[in-house]
Amino acid sequence: MSKSKSANLISQFVKPGEKVSSKPIWIAHSDSLEKDLRRLNATECRWAKSTDWKAEEGSVLLLPAKDGGVSGAVLGLGTVADSARRTMLVGALPRALPAGNFHFEDTPDDPNLAALAWAMGNYRFSRYKSDDKWEPRRLVLPNGLDESQIANVAGAVAMGRDLINTPANDFGPAELEKTARKLARTHAAKIKVVTGDALLKQNFPLIHAVGRASDRAPRLIDFSWGPARAPKITLVGKGITYDTGGLSIKPTPAMLLMKKDMGGAAAVLSLASMIMASKLRVRLRVLVAAADNAISGNAFRPGDVLESRKGITVEIGNTDAEGRLVLADALALADEEKPDVLLTMATLTGAARVALGPDLPPFYATDDDFAERILAGGMRVDDPVWRMPFWQPYDKTLRAKTGDVNHISDGPFAGSITAALFLKRFVGQAGVYAHFDIYGWVPRAKPARPEGGEPQGARALFDAFERTYGQ
Repeated sequence: MSKSKSANLISQFVKPGEKVSSKPIWIAHSDSLEKDLRRLNATECRWAKSTDWKAEEGSVLLLPAKDGGVSGAVLGLGTVADSARRTMLVGALPRALPAGNFHFEDTPDDPNLAALAWAMGNYRFSRYKSDDKWEPRRLVLPNGLDESQIANVAGAVAMGRDLINTPANDFGPAELEKTARKLARTHAAKIKVVTGDALLKQNFPLIHAVGRASDRAPRLIDFSWGPARAPKITLVGKGITYDTGGLSIKPTPAMLLMKKDMGGAAAVLSLASMIMASKLRVRLRVLVAAADNAISGNAFRPGDVLESRKGITVEIGNTDAEGRLVLADALALADEEKPDVLLTMATLTGAARVALGPDLPPFYATDDDFAERILAGGMRVDDPVWRMPFWQPYDKTLRAKTGDVNHISDGPFAGSITAALFLKRFVGQAGVYAHFDIYGWVPRAKPARPEGGEPQGARALFDAFERTYGQ
């Protein structure tokens, strides 16, 4: 079966100077529509007015040719004030245009970001569609673009989407390991994996406990890249390839999207791909705690008290809060190395979605300057995130009756904050720690973001890292 059709950048771009016939794409704003339409020829202008097209945000007007085909298109930007968000509306074009070659008649605010938006809008996950005949729409690239960077980021985003979109019957801990090994091999990174009962021997008891009920063995994936003396960045991803909720079982509607519970791992691998392909001046380490949260006779239980790598005993309040458990062991390992920057990315809490919705992932950071750089990066590339506080007074809600700490709070409030506070207990030596509570999914298609998996936060982080550690 075919894979997604976005990763092949050659098929959707025409290089500058390559002689091909192409059709123009114009840009129009709803508050200057009459003036914007005057640039079209008389027939096209009359057509636009007859359709009562309003140039609403992300709308596309196809222009008629004399032969009954399409002569070009107009992209509506509405009244969007933010430059990056306005540029990303280019991602609406591939789905609206017929097959063929197109060029920008009007220059977008950020041509590099516009080309990336085009690639992201071309994405389709068609692995299981036997009759899918989609071919990417081709954009003639303007002169002066950073083609390798566009390919790097677009390919990494497509990879992350593919990982999240693949159903769990075809994607478990072993397949996640295979993906990490392929990525490590591509960039000559050193990789090792601890699997199954070896997790107990090497002191990763929480990862083992979460994954032991599945017939697909849990594992800790660990790879490193870059010079040892460079600034150390460590990325830790939640790789729960399917989450039933364990003995605290989810109802069926809540289980339907649980193939995406490894979205944190997908985001981490996407970010790692961007960093390595761009050869940033860092020593990168990636840790992915991979497991199925399944149900069988040896599943861990509510009320159990489990050892952790750090030595903190964890009382289990609910087996459906398993992600923070596997992250805790991986964080403890990462922290032992005293990295300059330590990040966790995870599809961790429904509370984050209640607070900020599916489009705006919260993050927590121990350093104000680092947080500001991430916020700015997210705004520059339209991969928004929003800072939330490590609000220490809420830590007391993690009281345990038997162990050192309960991994969930004793009440219904501030679930994302208390999860972040639980994770922070396993970090003590890193220079900066930040945690991203992403959704990893687009519930309704938007320009450049088709419905389905999305490695949220990866592009924001890469933008910030590139500005700090770029060549």
